[in-house]
Amino acid sequence: MTTRVEMIIETLKENQDKKFTAQELAQEFIQRYPIEIAEKQTNPNYDTKEKLIAQLAAEIGGDRTINAKRKCPNIATRDTPRPRIYYWDNNPQLQTVDDSQSGNDEPEIDTPLISQSYSEHDLYPMLMTYLHKDLGLYCLRVDERKSKNTVGNGGNHWLHPDIVALELLDREWNETVRSCVRSSNDSSVRLWSFEVKKHLTRGNVRKYFFQAVSNSSWANLGYLVATGLNSDVESELHMLSSLHGVGVLILNTDSLFDSQILIPAKEKTNVDWQSVNRIVTENRDFHHYIEQVGIYNQTGRLIESAWNR
Repeated sequence: MTTRVEMIIETLKENQDKKFTAQELAQEFIQRYPIEIAEKQTNPNYDTKEKLIAQLAAEIGGDRTINAKRKCPNIATRDTPRPRIYYWDNNPQLQTVDDSQSGNDEPEIDTPLISQSYSEHDLYPMLMTYLHKDLGLYCLRVDERKSKNTVGNGGNHWLHPDIVALELLDREWNETVRSCVRSSNDSSVRLWSFEVKKHLTRGNVRKYFFQAVSNSSWANLGYLVATGLNSDVESELHMLSSLHGVGVLILNTDSLFDSQILIPAKEKTNVDWQSVNRIVTENRDFHHYIEQVGIYNQTGRLIESAWNR
């Protein structure tokens, strides 16, 4: 069975006159490797071509790209301007590779190489940039240092998420419709929640996932965010997500706009306002977030300066 690393190398070698984004490479994989991709297509989480391509594109980035470059110095990427471009370099610069990492038949290695240089706090502004510019969300950081900490040391780790966001559903609606919705019990917004971690491993995946479940229970959509994950945790994530509805987003720190939603969250129709009320009383940043959501719901006015910080 051809691995993703081998797919990257073989596809670029056969297309030396072309350059690809991660999604374009994913489309090539579907054509070139129907047997390998067929197993992925049986997963109900990838029941459309768009979802399948998004998943394959997420698998291309991060550690697999690094491993492909180690195994074949002709593999090259261009990270600016975005999105990241993959191509075959016929004149690669000589590189020194650790012998312990250059075996031809070694299995793919899943280690948090990219995320090592970043702390979780470093990832917050990166995530907000991606969410705002790529998904159109309005984001705010919820700083745990601004919580009252009435539940004891570390208690707020299981109370509120790292990033919250507002999605405006009515920006393109006719003003008559917008006014009608504002005066009814229907909502013209979605509330999002994001719990951020550096890297997911077999040892931490359940703890981090259930922290995201706890901290996102109030929102329409909740996500666990990481810069990468070990290959042996993906099936666990799909199982947990199918049970609890929290999605998984892989943040590409090398090229933000190659970030991918690995597992889409299941939308909850209603916000849990009882839980919202509890968090509002505990944290000033979350209070500010709900205040701004209320202003938009009541008036249709978005205060741009209050968001994405």
